[in-house]
Amino acid sequence: MAQLPESADVVIIGQGGIVGASVAHHLIGQGWTNIVGLEKSAIPTDIGSTSHASDFCFTTSHDKLNIYTTRYSQAFYAKRGNYLQKGGMEVAHVDDPERMDELRRKVASGKAFGSNVSLITPSQAKELFPLVDETKIQGALWDPDAGLVVPRSQKVAGDLVDEAVASGHLQAFANTPARRIDVQDGRVCGVETDRGYIRANYVVLTIGIWGPLMANTAAAPLPLMPVEHPLLFFGPYDALKGTGEEMVWPLFRDQGNSAYVRDTGDPSTTEGGHVEWGYYEPDNPRLVNPWDIAEPGDARLSPSMRDLSLEQVMSAYEKAIEMTPILGELGWEEKRSFNGLLSVTPDGGSMIGETPEVRNLWFCEAVWVKDGPGAGKVLADWMTTGRAPMDPHSVDIARFYPVQKRPGYVYDRCYETAKKIYTPAVHPREPYESGRRLRTSPFYLREVALGGYFMEAAGWERAHGYQSNEATLLTKYRDRIPVRENEWDARHFWEVSNAEQLEMSDNVGMINLSHFAIYDIAGPDAEALLEYLSVAKVGGTTPVGKGVYTHFLDSVGGIHSDLTIVRLESDRYRVICGGDTGHRDLVWIKRRAAEKGFNDYDVEDRTDALATLGLWGPNARATLEPFMDDPDELSDERFPFATARNIWVQGIPVWAFRISYVGEQGWELYVPFSYGLRLWDLLYEAGVTPVGIETYANTRRLENSLRLQNVDLETDYNLYEADLARPKVKEAEFHGKAAYLEQRERAHQPAYLCTLTLLENRDANGVARYPVGQWPILDPDSGEVLVDSEGRRSYNSSVAFGPSVGQTILLGYIPHEYAQEGRELLLEYFSEHYPIRIESVGYRGLYDPDNARQRS
Repeated sequence: MAQLPESADVVIIGQGGIVGASVAHHLIGQGWTNIVGLEKSAIPTDIGSTSHASDFCFTTSHDKLNIYTTRYSQAFYAKRGNYLQKGGMEVAHVDDPERMDELRRKVASGKAFGSNVSLITPSQAKELFPLVDETKIQGALWDPDAGLVVPRSQKVAGDLVDEAVASGHLQAFANTPARRIDVQDGRVCGVETDRGYIRANYVVLTIGIWGPLMANTAAAPLPLMPVEHPLLFFGPYDALKGTGEEMVWPLFRDQGNSAYVRDTGDPSTTEGGHVEWGYYEPDNPRLVNPWDIAEPGDARLSPSMRDLSLEQVMSAYEKAIEMTPILGELGWEEKRSFNGLLSVTPDGGSMIGETPEVRNLWFCEAVWVKDGPGAGKVLADWMTTGRAPMDPHSVDIARFYPVQKRPGYVYDRCYETAKKIYTPAVHPREPYESGRRLRTSPFYLREVALGGYFMEAAGWERAHGYQSNEATLLTKYRDRIPVRENEWDARHFWEVSNAEQLEMSDNVGMINLSHFAIYDIAGPDAEALLEYLSVAKVGGTTPVGKGVYTHFLDSVGGIHSDLTIVRLESDRYRVICGGDTGHRDLVWIKRRAAEKGFNDYDVEDRTDALATLGLWGPNARATLEPFMDDPDELSDERFPFATARNIWVQGIPVWAFRISYVGEQGWELYVPFSYGLRLWDLLYEAGVTPVGIETYANTRRLENSLRLQNVDLETDYNLYEADLARPKVKEAEFHGKAAYLEQRERAHQPAYLCTLTLLENRDANGVARYPVGQWPILDPDSGEVLVDSEGRRSYNSSVAFGPSVGQTILLGYIPHEYAQEGRELLLEYFSEHYPIRIESVGYRGLYDPDNARQRS
């Protein structure tokens, strides 16, 4: 047996699976030359999820990055001769209109994000997949690019490792389990194995269902749970004989029954001669703690293949026989059938990126075979160059706050995620039911008493509207608030929120903003650090009390962060981030600080110490003045826009920031949690209307053409495209400045973020529609999706009906050649086309476009 080397640039733990093999391959492609791969069992793995995977690839997803990794993986497998492109379909039962709508939505997502799916009729489905009873379906989705990794992803993994070893850049060690990741001073130092210690500059974890165990040795929690996935085999099936193919018919997914069917090909092929039926349990998924997974010698088949009984799946199996009768005609092969273990996560996304807790410890976990090579590329590019090929916010491990990685939260959320792998279709606004009431503001009990309609973000309970306002405000503003007749459009939306917005604009309202992530950064290096990170000037002559809206860029000028920084003292700042993005922003700050040698600073997380109320409306100042010792302190002259200071509100200490995300006069009032309830009661008793977060996060935001990070702003686009570039470029150096200057010199940008409105919203049945989610934007003449010179496709990044302007408003990046005000385009929504018009190219709101109200 070969001797373990003393050191390596990178150690990959979990070398034998498709993800570990893909990571090694792509790291070598990026120039890494001293890699060590460790595998608990054989290479390729005979115990991991890759060893039993069904190996099919499909491109139906509502996630842009997921479609990218799948498309990349399909091309990667095909280039190697390891891909059998047979196509695949998903069907909707005759009595399941919601699933049919989901197929229409998937077709639209495919157009928006780059797949080639389309709808087909039952007879076309039967022609393509003879095993289906076409009388049971009302329609199907056809994915011509779907297919099978052949002969097995397990074989591909082995081949990739062999090639990497042959290159001289990888040393791979089978049957060499890692036992501990050695961390010193917050940085990876090496890996302890049964055969000795290896010094390492980087460690990449790709061990799937065992990942949490190894991550815990580095005190870097990996929020992931293994779940059982029933796989049943029926046969032998003589009709497959003589075909000579690894798979004869397309993939067939009956997601309404949470199941799929595929044949295993000619009996002469790898696992041929059978029909495979796979199922995901939607009612009681069986999570398995990683430490309860059997050791190789103790498992009947393998540690990731657990015993299965037919009773476990009987109800779904009986439904499957109705759809594909062959399953009832062939014999069930019990010995071949099993529960395969795969990884699920609290939000359903993969776990990729450098861990927040430990420098140079990277995860590439919870990745399906269909995404393995694509995920390997994402990690290798990111680890080598500092950026992924597409904005990775949806998979970045840093998206989770520490509290969201605690065992109880992880278990509950993974359980809920596992229930929805295939069914039901998940609405874009659908809230989680588990992991709730984790974080609540001091106003929460008052909001509950008012009948708050709560959803959740970053663990925070947020009321989107209040039942208590319905009787008065809905009556008052009924003629300005449309009734949403379509259930999908109305789901998880409360129309009272529109009424609350209108009342705020007529009078005054308060919005709970306690979900803000607030970080106070102080010390000798604080100014230099934040000046280096920010596109806008925040240091130098920036006065104490000045608030600056700014951005952090990546190395090529992509938009990583969208936030506000307020100078508290000469060497002390307050950084205010959105709740969803706050933890990633904090990690970004710390990593860039370490890279630049800014070490003399401190970060104090004030998120759980300061509650925030936004007080806004034309009467905001008049409402607050009676509670001030000196009412003139709130005057425009003494308290200018975009400044902050400490004030006393009837004995309550408040840090007030005069800013507005809702286009109205007013302040964000930051108050210690212990005083929060008193402030709420004071304002409520003064007649201030509680307003749900819907106004702030969606409706008024879009009326003001305001952008949201990770939705409208991504690293895939630059500040000039988003029309958020500064009028002048500051002299000080900042991260991404070189790219920012190059972008500034272009004659025009490839695309521009435009504000659009929906011109006609009646569907074919005469029902007024109010779009929810992201949908493709089309050329009216060709009917094709708009694509810019960088290959980026146009879709609405945000959409909401704006009650103050009486229109449905969209944001979306439009190619330069189409980006003209007044130009009409089409929005596809559930297979129907609706006319939309560009109202502004760049940043200009439809509501109070001169921003006079907020500066009054």
